[in-house]
Amino acid sequence: MEYPALALHVAGQWRPRASGGERPVFNPADESPLGALPLAGLDELNAAAAAAERGFQIWRRKPAHERCTIVRSAAGLLRQRAQEIAQVLTLEQGKPLAEALREVTLSADIIDFQAEEAKRLYGRMVPPRGAGILWQSVIRQPVGPVAAFTPWNFPANLPARKLGSALAAGCSVVIKPAEETPATCMLIVRAFLDAGVTPEALNMVCGDPAQVASTLIAHDAIRKASLTGSVAVGKRLGQLCAERVKRFTGELGGHAPVIVCADADLPFALKSSLAAKYRNAGQVCASPVRFYVHRSLYTQWAAQFSQGAQALRLGPGLDARTQMGPLIHERRVEEMERFVDDAVGRGARLLCGGKRVERPGFFFEPTVIAEAPVDSMVQRIEPFGPIAVVEPFDALDDAITRANALPYGLGAFAFTRDLLTAHRLGEEIEAGMVGINHFGVSQPELPFGGWKESGIGQEMGIEGLLHYTEIKTIIVGVPA
Repeated sequence: MEYPALALHVAGQWRPRASGGERPVFNPADESPLGALPLAGLDELNAAAAAAERGFQIWRRKPAHERCTIVRSAAGLLRQRAQEIAQVLTLEQGKPLAEALREVTLSADIIDFQAEEAKRLYGRMVPPRGAGILWQSVIRQPVGPVAAFTPWNFPANLPARKLGSALAAGCSVVIKPAEETPATCMLIVRAFLDAGVTPEALNMVCGDPAQVASTLIAHDAIRKASLTGSVAVGKRLGQLCAERVKRFTGELGGHAPVIVCADADLPFALKSSLAAKYRNAGQVCASPVRFYVHRSLYTQWAAQFSQGAQALRLGPGLDARTQMGPLIHERRVEEMERFVDDAVGRGARLLCGGKRVERPGFFFEPTVIAEAPVDSMVQRIEPFGPIAVVEPFDALDDAITRANALPYGLGAFAFTRDLLTAHRLGEEIEAGMVGINHFGVSQPELPFGGWKESGIGQEMGIEGLLHYTEIKTIIVGVPA
């Protein structure tokens, strides 16, 4: 499989060179260079924003049904090209090919759903309060050109959420994917353009992240920013938008708890939890991290969960036997080492893993830590890697309190066979998404977003589309 030649898309043209120079893109499974990524400078960034404004004036005027048809056509092209895109995704991101293929096909489903919702951006009529008014209506219109920022962990899914929603709503977009994984987004952009999206309405840039964000958000043409990223970056971009009174959606970090009740189906919970924890090497914003297990099950859980983690086969994602791929770069491996050293140094027990794998690539062992103190790094900071923490609880009240103790609230999970307990957990856990006996909280039809410092706003579902619109009240009176 050949890695494609990289280019930016600015003002309707693919640009293999840019004024910001270039940087190499590496395969995290063996550290080999894949290609050279052109980097946008101020010239390209300003040109992209200006083009987005011109493209918006054309794209917004297309009827909703026509936008729906074009955006759905892009989803169809993604399905046709799914194998190629998935292989590119695995080359630059590292996840197993089966995971990459599922990501691409789910991305097409997300785009499909948002395209259909374009035909259902309903307003409403409001009865007048008195004579002299013919009608009062409330309508939604596209917010305008959008600056979208996506990370490297899901290089197809996350651009698809933003592009599908924004374009379906009638907005134009300047998207900046992660510089580690640009080719996947490039192929998605190409599918939208091939489907018939107005060329100037869809721009793709890469470059110095701080410069790209500050330049685009400050540009008069940009009316909204959408970020999937860390809490720290989300706060900074939210501040930049607030200073200019621009719309902002932030899907930020998490630190997902899992409560395993005494009546849980233990084999099912173990199998589900292992798959969810080590999917994409734990590089998932809603990845389960803190496992609170009822004391009656705790010893068995700790032993079997550790055995399952140790049994996972590590390797390059293009190897069909691989169950967990590498981390994205060396910095993530070093960060995992710091999490483990800090926890063990504070008295935690290391049940398995805890070390980098001595082979080419950025591999780290699936790791399970028991009874990490509450002041340890792994209990306070999202590890964003293949590290799980397990600890016992006696009373459900205590487990819920501990689950809610952090300033994050993206995903949360629990296992129980009791209906009343399930309802209680769903009501009392503080998170934007709660999965009971199920980890699949990210579905095209459902809103995805967090509470507290885990974000503001939602993606997917009808809510994802509405965040790309403005509300307008129209009152028509009778002429005197």
